[in-house]
Amino acid sequence: MPTPSILAFDVFGTVVDWHGSIVREVQALYPQIDADAFATAWRAGYQPAMQRVRSGELGWTLIDDLHRMVLDGLLPRFGLSHLGEDERDHLNRVWHRLDPWPDTVAGLVRLKTRHTLCTLSNGNIGLLTNMAKRAGLPWDCVLSAEVFRAYKPDPRTYLGVAGVFRVAPAQVMLVAAHQDDLAAARACGLATAYVERPLEFGAGRPKDVSPDAANTWHARDFLHLAELLGC
Repeated sequence: MPTPSILAFDVFGTVVDWHGSIVREVQALYPQIDADAFATAWRAGYQPAMQRVRSGELGWTLIDDLHRMVLDGLLPRFGLSHLGEDERDHLNRVWHRLDPWPDTVAGLVRLKTRHTLCTLSNGNIGLLTNMAKRAGLPWDCVLSAEVFRAYKPDPRTYLGVAGVFRVAPAQVMLVAAHQDDLAAARACGLATAYVERPLEFGAGRPKDVSPDAANTWHARDFLHLAELLGC
């Protein structure tokens, strides 16, 4: 089947291991707390925080600032209320320092030989750029909800990628490890590729990575996706 020319990637969980990265850093900084529970609770505040923006309760707010709001509410629960501003800011920026999955960089390099690669993340541009610089992620372009001032699954994000590159939506394929993100992209006319990330939430909470026939492609990882796409 024809392959879209633009591959747009969800980032948190799909490209980088947010859970494992946060656990490793929190364990090193604050060994007295349950780092697994901390990472899980922090991520659990992600969607509710964005929903406050989507609903209009909050004006446009960057993910860095939403992460900080969630973090400030989380610290007392884990006995970290005493952290000062510098410590809180450093911890909040762990989202800029997330490690890629083992297959990520090599897979992206292969995919880049035949496709234009961009992010399509709710993360803000500064966060995504710092992450890419540190992890060696070879994006052709960094796109973010910040560009469109709308958080996924708002259609403006998916259609915005097509608009940036002046192509039809069918010429864009969203690559993600989340079926709801992919379903929203399909509703906008994009092709979709599901990538299995069974350990996104840690070894203690494996994900169901069963195929969904509605997706254009289903891959074990980025190297498998490159193989499927002939890269």
